[in-house]
Amino acid sequence: MSEQEFKRALGYATSALDLLKRGSIPPYPQFYELLYTYATGVNPALNSRINSIFRDGAAPTEDLAEKLYNEFLKSQDANDRISSVSQRMQDRIGAVNDAIDTAMATAVSYSGSLQAATGDLEGGLDAAKMREMTIKLLRDTQRMQETNRALEGKLEASREDIAGLQRDLDEVRRESMLDPLTKIFNRKCFDEGLAKALRDAAHDGVPMCLMLVDIDHFKQFNDTYGHQTGDQVLRLVAMTLKSNIKGKDLAARYGGEEFAAILPQTDLEGATIVAENIRRAIQAKELLKRSTSEKLGRITASFGVAMFTASDTSSTIIERADRCLYAAKHAGRNRVITETELAKSETQAA
Repeated sequence: MSEQEFKRALGYATSALDLLKRGSIPPYPQFYELLYTYATGVNPALNSRINSIFRDGAAPTEDLAEKLYNEFLKSQDANDRISSVSQRMQDRIGAVNDAIDTAMATAVSYSGSLQAATGDLEGGLDAAKMREMTIKLLRDTQRMQETNRALEGKLEASREDIAGLQRDLDEVRRESMLDPLTKIFNRKCFDEGLAKALRDAAHDGVPMCLMLVDIDHFKQFNDTYGHQTGDQVLRLVAMTLKSNIKGKDLAARYGGEEFAAILPQTDLEGATIVAENIRRAIQAKELLKRSTSEKLGRITASFGVAMFTASDTSSTIIERADRCLYAAKHAGRNRVITETELAKSETQAA
């Protein structure tokens, strides 16, 4: 973890603890998790609920925290849906197994009837016995056919149901990888994507770059115009980021007002061009307040870009990109700084 990321996480933790103290809420792990999540802003539904509570003047209490935790964090929709799919799959498999067992038992019985009939025929039968045996074999054959039809129906239903279950699982997996507010990939997907991109770059010997993006003065903007407008800004930046990358590139919400883009098969020069295009595209968009169409001005963002080296891990390349991002902030914001530029400026300063 870079120093900047540590400071950022520490700020979230401090905010969470302040809220716990404010409401005299016990610092149990679940309540700390609730308010830490609120401080990061990664769960828009939770933030909207808590903000409305604060606007109404209600004081945070332990009972209220328990209710919010159960509603937003304890009950994981994706997990519930996966459990439901798993149960449906088990039920379907059980039904098929029952049908197979019935078919096998019927087949064994039918085989026994055929063997008995063979023995009777070899011993010789009169007309009455022959008629009786024929009727029995026809009855057994009909029962076997009915059992086979039932098995075929179960298998066909299972095939359709399993296809539906697969679609449900694919949908759950897709949703679990998306940030609920911005609809681009979330931090979990970013972590997995970065690890894969690093492995691929090392194996194939091709360049790969990481871009970190931070919205300038977002907290001030959020406090001035409200969280709904702040959410609109986050969605706008996410859309701009996503629409300006392509191919195997991956855009994700890194946390709070920060975003990231993984750029496989891209060198530092190419990544800088991509970052500049995104920076200009963000700056070019004028923000309007939806409720009143009031012009709120333009937003800007700062960028840090680092390129993969053979010794890199996820932590080291994130740390270098983070240092570039903070250098862009300290240099006046609304700019792109790469690790090459940062190294030059540090050498000149020394």
